[in-house]
Amino acid sequence: MKNFIEEVTWRGMLHDVMPGTEEHLMEQMRVAYVGIDPTADSLHIGHLVGVMMLKHFQLSGHKPLALVGGATGMIGDPSGKSNERNLLDESTLRHNQEAIKGQLARFLDFTSKGANAAELVNNYDWMKNFSFLDFIRDIGKHITVNYMMSKDSVKKRLSSEAAEGMSFTEFTYQLVQGYDFLHLYNNKSCTLQMGGSDQWGNITTGTELVRRIAGGKAYALTCPLITKADGTKFGKSEGGNIWLDAARTSPYKFYQYWLNTSDLDAEKYIKIFTFLTKDEIEVLTENHRETPHLRLMQKRLAEEITTMVHSISDLENAIKASAILFGNSTAADLKQLDEATFLDVFEGVPQAEISKVEIELGIDIITVLNEKTGFFKSNGEARRALTANSISVNREKIAEGFVLTIKDLINNQFVLLQSGKKNYFVVRVV
Repeated sequence: MKNFIEEVTWRGMLHDVMPGTEEHLMEQMRVAYVGIDPTADSLHIGHLVGVMMLKHFQLSGHKPLALVGGATGMIGDPSGKSNERNLLDESTLRHNQEAIKGQLARFLDFTSKGANAAELVNNYDWMKNFSFLDFIRDIGKHITVNYMMSKDSVKKRLSSEAAEGMSFTEFTYQLVQGYDFLHLYNNKSCTLQMGGSDQWGNITTGTELVRRIAGGKAYALTCPLITKADGTKFGKSEGGNIWLDAARTSPYKFYQYWLNTSDLDAEKYIKIFTFLTKDEIEVLTENHRETPHLRLMQKRLAEEITTMVHSISDLENAIKASAILFGNSTAADLKQLDEATFLDVFEGVPQAEISKVEIELGIDIITVLNEKTGFFKSNGEARRALTANSISVNREKIAEGFVLTIKDLINNQFVLLQSGKKNYFVVRVV
């Protein structure tokens, strides 16, 4: 039995913990859970801290439960403000649950024959037949409004600074979440709930229900909410969430997100989002501080987490794709990129369309550079650039007289034009 509390403490993953939790976990194998919102069929990197907590819990010899919040997902956003949390029907919920389980299986061991094999549970399964009258009789009467009002999360929403009040649904969320803990305590011997630091109030309502209704002892543990040194929101890019699903966020974009973290953030994230040991991280930190321009920390972080979420081959492709913009890549390297990665690499680069018929017949490069794309304002300007040897097609220098044909296509549909070192233009063949 490894000391789980010790592990998450040195990794900077512990915000608050109920007294006695460490001793409780060192006595024998225990069961803990983390709740996951199932409003999409993919997790995003904001979910990863909770998933890593569960993984460390399992590596310490304990049993992790991932709770998909199907019942709460079917309520939607309790405040009524957010459009992100749309109401789900049951078939969508089940689809999302299976997709999320597939992603979790890259981290948690669900197939182990050991007693600590991970399990996925869905609170919709035990809430769907619970009538409102049964709930207020069996659960509601055990927790006073005074107790619920004392929670910081409730106080903030009811304070004079809050623009809006708090809906009844939002107010009762802590009871619904608290009942999940009671149910898992009774049916899965679960004695610990973990979550983000903003969940402390809801988690401790669960421990209180376990005490009052089951006469048992349950524990709470929270991790810090992940922030970025520059104050911007962690897990978001200009295009929205960074998803674990390759169809939503390509492995190239995923890799780039981690590669572009600041030095301060990289030193924090390497402990939270990888399984590197304390010694490995200390050596890496020392090397990074000596030669920060090499970005050793960011590269290792991006490599570890891209491999874990995607695969080694996805990582290798992401590294190759990154070298295309910033390294000495060739036409052969370009032609290895799949369509999605190519478009990600050259996102924001101007584009123009040329018909496939014209390409099959062959088009003179000056016509392409001016008339067909507008990359250059005139034939004369294009001709001068060609004479100066500053034009490349798919990374290879060309001269006046070059004819663009079907053999120049990347993925049978793209041509990359380049003027000088940094001016790009993408031709899409339709």
